[in-house]
Amino acid sequence: MAEIKDPENTVIMETTKGKVVIQLLPDLAPGHVARIKELAREGAYDGVVFHRVIEDFMAQTGDVQYGKTGGKDFNPARAGMGGSEKPDLKAEFSNMNHVRGTCSMARSQMPNSANSQFFICFTDAPWLNKQYSVWGQVIEGMENIDKIKRGEPVRDPDTIVSFKVAADVAA
Repeated sequence: MAEIKDPENTVIMETTKGKVVIQLLPDLAPGHVARIKELAREGAYDGVVFHRVIEDFMAQTGDVQYGKTGGKDFNPARAGMGGSEKPDLKAEFSNMNHVRGTCSMARSQMPNSANSQFFICFTDAPWLNKQYSVWGQVIEGMENIDKIKRGEPVRDPDTIVSFKVAADVAA
């Protein structure tokens, strides 16, 4: 297992394809990292589908409104159109490049519209640089992200089984 140097700023995401460890980047995007940790601690991401997965690009998830299996508003046809009940976030664009394993917030055309949805890059995506808020980097388990079922929308999608801040996980 990857060495977790800062458990308060590391997320352990268990997916239907296996475990993924993400190092959070609070210096780069403090507001987005705080939101990710807040939603993780509420269990909001548990059961959420990967609704948009594009070969050689990225896997998108995090719609806690319409994409949460078993949730009151779960609707596979609308997964990707919702967020959380929390307010949208102010953009925190940075010079961090979108490379393989980068975790970044999804948003609409409006820069300050990120809420709960995020994506993980399969490959380098330089056209996204300085236009999306990067909040983390996969440090273990990228091979599991690679196994996630593709589609727009995905038929019978893979899900986040659990999404926890490492500091909250019993050793």
